[in-house]
Amino acid sequence: MRRTIALVDDDQNILASVAMALEAEGYDVRSYPDSENALRDITQRPVDIAVLDIKMPRMDGMELLSRLRRNSNMPVIFLTSKDDEIDEMLGLKMGADDYITKPFSQRLLVERIRAVLRRADAGEAGGEGREGEGTLVRGDLVLDDSRHHCAWRGEPVNLTVTEFLILKALAVRPGHVKSRDQLIDAAYGEHVYVDDRTIDSHIKRLRKKFKAIDDDFAQIETLYGIGYRYRDG
Repeated sequence: MRRTIALVDDDQNILASVAMALEAEGYDVRSYPDSENALRDITQRPVDIAVLDIKMPRMDGMELLSRLRRNSNMPVIFLTSKDDEIDEMLGLKMGADDYITKPFSQRLLVERIRAVLRRADAGEAGGEGREGEGTLVRGDLVLDDSRHHCAWRGEPVNLTVTEFLILKALAVRPGHVKSRDQLIDAAYGEHVYVDDRTIDSHIKRLRKKFKAIDDDFAQIETLYGIGYRYRDG
């Protein structure tokens, strides 16, 4: 089945060239030069993944992501200005699954899109089989791969694909420390490079989402200079 990608950028040259490259890889592409039209159309006709430029007039990529996240956890990749670390960190804190800096090679973008879609597919593949298969229970935490569902003390926690995979990597072996590199491999794959701070941003967002349900949530522990671990019980 062909995947559909929403591409949002106010640069017409980028829209045309990137759309052509993605279509050559077998994707259906919907291109939008502004966020307002993108928001309206994506809300009515969901896509498999969205690639959003951060700096756009009127409604920027950050606001567009915030509005999309009200109703969807679809994967999102941000396009940011070169060396603009503030944009990158803010985007990840808001729930983007990945980012790529301009100028970028079209091949790199294609590889990142494939990696994020593979992560999104992993949960669906794990759900086939008998009832209960693909479900991880750790005390008050429930992670269901088949539905990409997370719950804490019976309350649903809406996680992005990347957040779900990071949490699962930690919860699979409570008490065992996972380095940032190991969490990067679990969430992004071994052949995708992201900065260590990317994991830190995802962890902060995970904690914030759980604390919104339970102020006493403290299951994700930081071991400074080493990594993170999940505390069971």
